[in-house]
Amino acid sequence: MSRPKYKRVLLKLSGEALSKDGEYGIDPNVLIRLSDEIKEIIELGVELAIVIGGGNIFRGVAGASKGMDRSTADYMGMLATVMNSMALQDALEKRDVFTRVMSAIDMQQLCEPYIRRRANRHLEKGRVVIFAAGTGNPFFTTDTAASLRAMEIGAQVIMKATRVDGVFDRDPLKFKDAERFDKLTYIEILKRGLKVMDSTATSLCMDHKLPILVFNMMTNGNIKRAILGEEIGTLITGGE
Repeated sequence: MSRPKYKRVLLKLSGEALSKDGEYGIDPNVLIRLSDEIKEIIELGVELAIVIGGGNIFRGVAGASKGMDRSTADYMGMLATVMNSMALQDALEKRDVFTRVMSAIDMQQLCEPYIRRRANRHLEKGRVVIFAAGTGNPFFTTDTAASLRAMEIGAQVIMKATRVDGVFDRDPLKFKDAERFDKLTYIEILKRGLKVMDSTATSLCMDHKLPILVFNMMTNGNIKRAILGEEIGTLITGGE
């Protein structure tokens, strides 16, 4: 069996990744496929943490753009991430994968409060840890939450799973001649304004030299390939 390249990984999933194209809600078939792949990763001995967005249920920025108070809209978005996290936890535990949901907003009837030392202990015991409710603060995205949590737990890489094959110079879903990058630096991402993660998240990764791998999660087995170190997607580093 191949040995994984990374021992501790933070996987960033968008909320839209859990739904059918152009639809809201959670697609059970996506949960089944995703949880099957995650089980394979855990069986390799990888310590896996996950951050999920909430855009398939409610997006705070969209709510604010229609006149809702931004803080209220962002808190609603955080609650959407908790629902997604609970759905993924249920799918994983049906496959005998021990999982803990840890929320940045206190809701003990549903999940554990986020405590860094406890999160690390869960990972050491082989449990998948799903970080919900973003950072617990409005005006911050789940991308920023992923960067922050990755650094707090000492992850070796952030793997951002998307619906396209990496980072392109323009939207590949709209432009067939869009060029994909194999490697980029944090500075190139910020200067070009490429929509990988928001600028706060990218800057955090740059300051702490935390690599970001962007790849297509819609291709079966790609999460495992990324963990094993196969050359897929786009790798973002400081250019060392």
